[in-house]
Amino acid sequence: MKLEFFSGTLELSCGKEESFPECLEHIFKYDPRTRNYRARGCDYAAAVIELRMNRIPFTDLAADYAFDGDWTLKEKITPRPHQKDALELWKQAGSKGIAALPTGSGKTILAVLAIAEVKRPTIVLVPTIDLLTQWAGVLEKFLSVPVGMLGGGSRQIEAVTVSTYDSAVLNMEFIGNRFGLLIADECHHLPGPETRLGASMCIAPYRLGLSATPELPEERMAVMKDLLGEIVCQVNIDELEGKVLSPYLVKHWEIPLDPEEYDLYTRARSCYLEFIRRNRIDFRQESGWGRFLALAARSPEGRQAFRAFLDQRRLARGGEAKVRALWEILRRHAGERIIVFTADNSTAYELGRRFMLPVMTHLTRAAERKEFLEKFRDGTYSVLITNRVLNEGVDVPAAAVGIILAGSGSVREHVQRLGRVLRAAPGKKQAVLYELVSAGTSEESVSSRRRSHRAYTR
Repeated sequence: MKLEFFSGTLELSCGKEESFPECLEHIFKYDPRTRNYRARGCDYAAAVIELRMNRIPFTDLAADYAFDGDWTLKEKITPRPHQKDALELWKQAGSKGIAALPTGSGKTILAVLAIAEVKRPTIVLVPTIDLLTQWAGVLEKFLSVPVGMLGGGSRQIEAVTVSTYDSAVLNMEFIGNRFGLLIADECHHLPGPETRLGASMCIAPYRLGLSATPELPEERMAVMKDLLGEIVCQVNIDELEGKVLSPYLVKHWEIPLDPEEYDLYTRARSCYLEFIRRNRIDFRQESGWGRFLALAARSPEGRQAFRAFLDQRRLARGGEAKVRALWEILRRHAGERIIVFTADNSTAYELGRRFMLPVMTHLTRAAERKEFLEKFRDGTYSVLITNRVLNEGVDVPAAAVGIILAGSGSVREHVQRLGRVLRAAPGKKQAVLYELVSAGTSEESVSSRRRSHRAYTR
């Protein structure tokens, strides 16, 4: 009996069909094309455990991650109590599972400790190019083994390799048997329909998921747990406040629209809501938004309702009263590092033009983005305006003030934005997050939904 790796899957050759072990029926399916049995690459550990527990002799030709290099750390790491606890809980779960730790609490250091513990070739999956280079730098600092990168124009496979999720999907069918440990940073991205393929085609028996906000809808949570394991450790922001993370203050500021804008808002919203009611569109249903778009495209009345929807949203998110409040906050915190979060690119660029401030969006080129962040860290720029690219995964410990001009109703996004200002830094006494909400508009309910996290109710 032979177990082999082929194009991101496991192949089990039994010789005769009747010799297939019953203990593997829940893992492998018969493949008539190749006349053997096939399973996902990520089922490697389960298959080996079943074969060994049932004392079934087999030849393992699947794993190709032997490495006799030096796994000792270049620099000694003394883990903080929460990191030590997280590592121990992960080990107790069979070195497989998800650690939910707040932004700024040292998830990357936990990953380094896990690599040193397992001593196996490792692939680290990250969602962005910024994180790709950031992770590679930290790993090179602490690990004695070579560190490679896959993505952003790089294709260097080493004993420890950092890859974007997209590059992993494209390459894992060829390299999925070369790693014994898989680490997924910002692992809430992993269950995406395509993204999940990178983890499912890798045979790594040891797995570690990292996220500050691992909460997902039921179906996606099931996928994440299937590929990474259960949540073995969960530490909340308030548990580390004033210890590992900076003390913080959240200021919720309700600002009435100017009279003229409020009149425009109410007229636009009435037009939009009348269309919704007349066509019995229910946004609580998954198909609600798609049905609205389809109906809006079919008639002049529908197109008018869609324009009204955009107008009322634009006024609520970025009215002149909010912009004046933003300017007041910028003056109040002059000299401090400030990140301004908007809900869309157009607002971000408009604010950049009005206040002559740097703007970073997904359209910002990599070299310019790097320059902006470096100048923000060294104090050349004291303010950055952004849409969503700074929500997660960028190390900006100097940021002390966050201003949410507008955003979605997502709890995850709101917690991520708070996390941007929580990293401790020398001389940083307290972080402040301002949330500006247009009073008397739909933003009030949006704000209420996203503030349901315990970080905002302490």
